[in-house]
Amino acid sequence: MALPINMDEEARLYTTNAQREKVESMATLFGIIVALDYLERAYVRDSITAAQYTPACTRLLAQYKTMLKLVPEEVPSLEAFMRRYNMDAPAAAHRLSLGIPATVEHASSSSDSSDSPQRVAETTQNFITFMDALRLEMRAKDQLHPLLTELMDGYSKFKGSAGWEGRSKIVGWLITLNGMKASESLSDEQVRQLLFDIERAYNEFFRSLSGKSGDPNS
Repeated sequence: MALPINMDEEARLYTTNAQREKVESMATLFGIIVALDYLERAYVRDSITAAQYTPACTRLLAQYKTMLKLVPEEVPSLEAFMRRYNMDAPAAAHRLSLGIPATVEHASSSSDSSDSPQRVAETTQNFITFMDALRLEMRAKDQLHPLLTELMDGYSKFKGSAGWEGRSKIVGWLITLNGMKASESLSDEQVRQLLFDIERAYNEFFRSLSGKSGDPNS
């Protein structure tokens, strides 16, 4: 005989920590898609400017890629995920299928400036990818060095970057990582300082592009 169901009892979606983490990751992924859909619609309606849209969109795209790495078996494809949860977000689906902001997608093909929207989007994504890697507790040289090298490659091509404070910080960390063996890892204190330095460099990067000056955290 089946036990009676207590209608006042909260239904549990998980019974173990591993299941809880998976459910929370799936919920985060769902939220990213919803947020991206709202962002796309706001941009199309001119509710936000391109300067506001590009970094926000790039961050959401980078976060989506990061979350996919955490639940690859649960998300065989974007289409399958959206069908599973009855999501109606065509604008987000289009943007995620391209993997670049609309400002890059529709940028003038004649523009080859190092400060073009495409270069800004790529460098922004490199910043976010690296910071996400640190937050996901990636700390070995062979995990971090390629990401930081790619970040530095795009960052250094911007006009005026030679005078940015963040440049010397990034170079210093590249030197630190270069001096380590592939299997060696940064300490907790080093990771905390590295994340702090990269976040400041990221803020300075956008402030410099917009012509602002002063403390990047102000």
